[in-house]
Amino acid sequence: MKIMDFLRKDAIIVDLKSTDKKSAIIELAETLKNTKKVKETDEIINIILEREKLGSTGIGQGVAIPHGKTGVLQEQMGVLGISHKGIEFNSLDGEAVHIIFLLVGPVEVAGQHLKALSKISRLFKDKFLRQAIKDAVAVEEVVKIIQQEDAY
Repeated sequence: MKIMDFLRKDAIIVDLKSTDKKSAIIELAETLKNTKKVKETDEIINIILEREKLGSTGIGQGVAIPHGKTGVLQEQMGVLGISHKGIEFNSLDGEAVHIIFLLVGPVEVAGQHLKALSKISRLFKDKFLRQAIKDAVAVEEVVKIIQQEDAY
């Protein structure tokens, strides 16, 4: 499984406008409409916000991976957002989040969802990669960085 299998170019935002957790989740979910595979995002937003109530998906080191499963999707889909200002996300380390990777998938593929979460978290363990993505100013830069990592 490669990140670019479930992250499309039109689902990458290099300059998130949101300044708080909830609006960031909404902005990322609304971006799924760009892919033409999602018409309505209310259920996705609600599922992600409910998951956040269980505990923050801010994993630390400036990264958050909000995620959930829903009946409105037929496949795993991701949205990557970069906030240059940083967003308070109640992260495990108390730091602001600059990279948010929202992942949603169908209910019936729990194993695939876990593999995708694992792949994403492994990707962001590399501090140089995190910095490169955070510094990116164009979607193409982000895609190139992720594709290079996907090659391994």
